[in-house]
Amino acid sequence: MKGINESVRDLRNDYTQESLLETAVSTSPFTQFDLWMDQAIEARVPEPNAMTLSTAYNNRPSARVVLLRGCDPSGLMFFTNYESRKGLELQENPYACVTFFWPELERQLRVEGKIVKAPESASDDYFLSRPRGNRLGAWASPQSQVIPNREEIDRLTRVFETQYPADSVIPRPPHWGGYILEPDQFEFWQGRASRLHDRIRYRLADGNWIIERLAP
Repeated sequence: MKGINESVRDLRNDYTQESLLETAVSTSPFTQFDLWMDQAIEARVPEPNAMTLSTAYNNRPSARVVLLRGCDPSGLMFFTNYESRKGLELQENPYACVTFFWPELERQLRVEGKIVKAPESASDDYFLSRPRGNRLGAWASPQSQVIPNREEIDRLTRVFETQYPADSVIPRPPHWGGYILEPDQFEFWQGRASRLHDRIRYRLADGNWIIERLAP
């Protein structure tokens, strides 16, 4: 196959850092997730909490990168505009997948499950912890909608800067808040030589996590 940039055909790395065995992982995917996240942070992976959120609507998938803002046995939490494309897609189809990629550690992690809205108190708390500019941006941006130019966003930002002066509290917009991915599958991927990677899946069945090895 010939393309505009033919050099991509020969880009190749062999992965040799670590292995991943069923006997070595935690019985809880959340504990294993915490371990890998801590190791990614310690390795100074850029944006270790960045995850690709994949949704689907009318049999058409879409994906974008969002930031993980919390994880416990209830699920993985992130925040966004409920009226954005991802928000509208999740309203129609609440099942989604997130993917983390940590190339410095030769690791990938996929988590699948159902998305629910976070409690309003959690959304309020996180919103108030954000920098002022981010809070104004949540009001100013009609996320995913077509706008005429960059100047329109600048204009809307000025409008809300006037509405909420520096000494005022900026409330959380009703269209902005958190989601929680309630997992029913985790897949931990560790790169290995010759593309014979280690893949360990946790699958929720009758309230119990089943650990399985997948072929590379």
